[in-house]
Amino acid sequence: MINKFSSIPLYLQLKDMIIKKIESNEYAPSTQIPSEQDLCQLYDISRPTVRQAITELTNSGYLYKEKGKGTFVYGRKNVIDIKNYTGFTDSILDCQAPAGKNIIDISVVESSSIDILNRIFNYNSSMPVTVITYLSFINNQANEVYLLNKSYIPVNLFPDIVNQLKDGKSSIDILRGKYPLIPEKSKSILEIVFADNNDSPLLRVQPGQPLIKLQNTLFSKSGQAVEYIISKYRADNCRLMFENSKQ
Repeated sequence: MINKFSSIPLYLQLKDMIIKKIESNEYAPSTQIPSEQDLCQLYDISRPTVRQAITELTNSGYLYKEKGKGTFVYGRKNVIDIKNYTGFTDSILDCQAPAGKNIIDISVVESSSIDILNRIFNYNSSMPVTVITYLSFINNQANEVYLLNKSYIPVNLFPDIVNQLKDGKSSIDILRGKYPLIPEKSKSILEIVFADNNDSPLLRVQPGQPLIKLQNTLFSKSGQAVEYIISKYRADNCRLMFENSKQ
């Protein structure tokens, strides 16, 4: 029970109690936990105390909320290993079957609308860039998304890529006649970020949940940037694995 004379904050005590109930299966996966009001009455604590505990548990992936229904326990999470990760792993141009990815949107933006694009592609003025957005799922289960990916490809280098993707063309077809533009090397930046209101519905997480963000720039042999990729992996259900060897 809650100890109101303890030096441990009440919300932390409640949080720990709920975690123990989840781990003991008293609160089974996918089942609804008591409402905030019920928890207030059950433990004789205030609504803000309960809300803080529930918020932290949703942010850390123990619980999720369904609007108008209540708060539920997440099922046991599968974890996927992204083996031998490189800067090419999430590429559209370097993928054998890019049209086979779970593409949810293809659009064209002006490079000036996203600050970094002019610097990446070395543009002096605004130029059109194709944006391909896709999701990846664990074992192709649509309820277990682990990756949100946005790939930016200059229209002046690949003017037909939108139709080629819609027609199911392979990367060989997309790169046919454009061999000087084949990706040869990459530059990557990795950081930890937190899901915002745009990421969370696509990745099916609560805002504020940790994500692994990778920014990859792919270059041709001549040093021309041909693709810029922003990949956001759910930190709670995937692991990136890197393997290198000396030449």
